[in-house]
Amino acid sequence: MDTKELIFARHSVRNFLPDPIPEAVLSDILEAGRLAPSAQNRQPWRYLVFSGEDSIQKLVQNCGLIGLSIFFIRKAPCVIIACAETKSNLKMNGQDYYLVDTAISFHQMMLMARSHGIGSCWLAAFSEKKLRSYLKIPDSWRVVALSPFGYPAEKKTTYTKLVSSFAGSETRKPLSEIVQYR
Repeated sequence: MDTKELIFARHSVRNFLPDPIPEAVLSDILEAGRLAPSAQNRQPWRYLVFSGEDSIQKLVQNCGLIGLSIFFIRKAPCVIIACAETKSNLKMNGQDYYLVDTAISFHQMMLMARSHGIGSCWLAAFSEKKLRSYLKIPDSWRVVALSPFGYPAEKKTTYTKLVSSFAGSETRKPLSEIVQYR
């Protein structure tokens, strides 16, 4: 799959097969995140990898009330939480770059996953306070996003169809609305 096909084929996946992700493939995914660009190469990203049904079930239970909308992640064989180490931040022109850098890294991981036939879904529906408490992460870390990773199931459940519809996953603005030529 070339780069254009990869980017055009990537979409949010909310239904997963129970098949585990091979260790070599998971390593490729994590390596793709490690190699991402960052402001002054500060590399603020930190990743927490959850696999195994019990581990993921406990995680789901600790995403807070807003996290109820993402309970579909319990069916994924792997969930990765993207965190940012704020001590590695570069601030320029009043802009903190740790969030941007971590987002680039996490997206690079999602593209690598897709190249291996693995689906993902960028999620921000969680209580950072509750999740931080459960994860016992350092005070200097921020939880940026999380994503389930797994081989996509053919059939979508009614629930995931509803969540996808609510999230507006199927629509994209035309270039004419987002690009200005000057």
